Amino acid sequence: METESNNRTGREGGFFSWRILTAVLLCSTACVITTGTLLAFLRPDVPTKVSHRTLTFAERVAYQRAIEDVYWRHRIWPKERPDPKPALDAVMSQAQLEKKVTEYLRNSQALEDYWQKPLTAAQLQTEMERMARRTKQPEMLRELFEALGNDPFVIAECVARPIAAERLLNRLDADVRFNAELKQSWLAKAEAKVPVIIAEARRPNYKLPVIAGPLAGCTEDTWTPTSLTNTPSPRAAHTAVWTGSEMIVWGGGADGSTYLNTGGRYNPGTDSWTATNTTNAPEARTSHTAVWTGSEMIVWGGYNGSSFLNTGGRYNPTTDSWIATSTTNASAGRQDHPAVWTGSEMIVWGGFNGTNLNTGGRYDPTMDSWTATSTTNAPQGRYRHTAIWTGSEMIVWGGFMGGFPLETGGRYHAGTDTWTATSTPPVFSPRAHHTAVWTGSEMIIWGGWDDQDFYNNGWKYNPGTDSWTATSMTNVPDARFQHTAVWTGDEMIVWGGWNINYFNTGGKYNPSTDSWMATSTTNAPSGRFFHTAVWTGTEMVVWGGANP
Repeated sequence: METESNNRTGREGGFFSWRILTAVLLCSTACVITTGTLLAFLRPDVPTKVSHRTLTFAERVAYQRAIEDVYWRHRIWPKERPDPKPALDAVMSQAQLEKKVTEYLRNSQALEDYWQKPLTAAQLQTEMERMARRTKQPEMLRELFEALGNDPFVIAECVARPIAAERLLNRLDADVRFNAELKQSWLAKAEAKVPVIIAEARRPNYKLPVIAGPLAGCTEDTWTPTSLTNTPSPRAAHTAVWTGSEMIVWGGGADGSTYLNTGGRYNPGTDSWTATNTTNAPEARTSHTAVWTGSEMIVWGGYNGSSFLNTGGRYNPTTDSWIATSTTNASAGRQDHPAVWTGSEMIVWGGFNGTNLNTGGRYDPTMDSWTATSTTNAPQGRYRHTAIWTGSEMIVWGGFMGGFPLETGGRYHAGTDTWTATSTPPVFSPRAHHTAVWTGSEMIIWGGWDDQDFYNNGWKYNPGTDSWTATSMTNVPDARFQHTAVWTGDEMIVWGGWNINYFNTGGKYNPSTDSWMATSTTNAPSGRFFHTAVWTGTEMVVWGGANP
């Protein structure tokens, strides 16, 4: 029986080490769909291919808006949201655009004035070629280049320069001669020069790089590593969300005793990382949850080494800013709970804070308010269970209660604040540490652990008929727990996890044919658990985690 003394992430950290582990699995079926809808884009109010030899600050801001517009159009607006997706101007002000330009010009100027490391034309050309060669989303990178008139000079200055400047600045941060106070002083002096900074008077002879074609960018059942430059520090038990253009990872822990409130945004189009702002970020934690609303990532709950948290934050990647979530009427602090996004609210339920919880709350980010979920007919208290949103209700299932595995669950209808119990699978199958995905008509659970045995079987649950159907055992992956699962639109992909061994294997399950196909291990990342995975529409991105 799993004892409750082992529930805390901090204690779990004692038996494994933590390190960065990254890779991308590409899926050709989705890639064909995406590349077939490639858009050509050039804003009429943005300067077209420049003939002059300089870029003014105002021109850079206009180009920055074109860049942000491409990213915003790719940003996922959940279909459950009742409100239409707003225009970019409604979510990003002129001042915020100017701030982004100011920051990368400040970094460039500081490199030149104080570190004596000016960015050269050769470095910017190399950065453009790296992006074109390493892109995981060639169609989006093409849109980005087209938004800038396919002008290599503008692309070098407005896309490559920000990435290269941040990378070089981060490398110099490790130099002990430059302490934080000195660095901030130099950056402040450099920022004072920004309004008059322009591109080099003698225009370099940049060449537009050839972007990897659809087949190079997305090949069936293959792995490609993600960039390690500017990547967040090693961690596990963190969270990750997909925005439509970036993966955002945040929080987590390292070595079982270090808790983090840092994160990073990974852009597969440019294969580059950008750190998330720590100003006003929630306090460090592990075993929390995160959901994507269409414009913000909401993180909540977790454990910080001494307390179970009922705090959280809303992170806006467009403005790189945090707003704290209200604690008024918030659910009790907890860890090892799930969270779902309904289109207007985040629902958290269950978890552990010294007791097994069957309480929860609905958080409305528009009103910054909490409403408790009913406990009438709610499932038994539990932790390390799963939850999915069907479009009309949340289904929770499995988990541990006081160390005992469960095979019960419940369907929560937010509109009526009522619970309905789920039936149980026809074969006794209690478990925790499993995964669950929603296909549009069924919930598929797979894998997990019952405190004695590891599972490699699964079930498909149909809420319309309240019935269960076993998934095929033919060609099924090895039994495991603390793996990840994503839904591609046609298949569930499970990967990683632990069962005495740390797995770098996985499988693709097609519920229509009830069949499994193994994922390739060629160039696959090393085995791990407590990692994250997101589906981008063309590929699965896994990141972080722990192994020996």
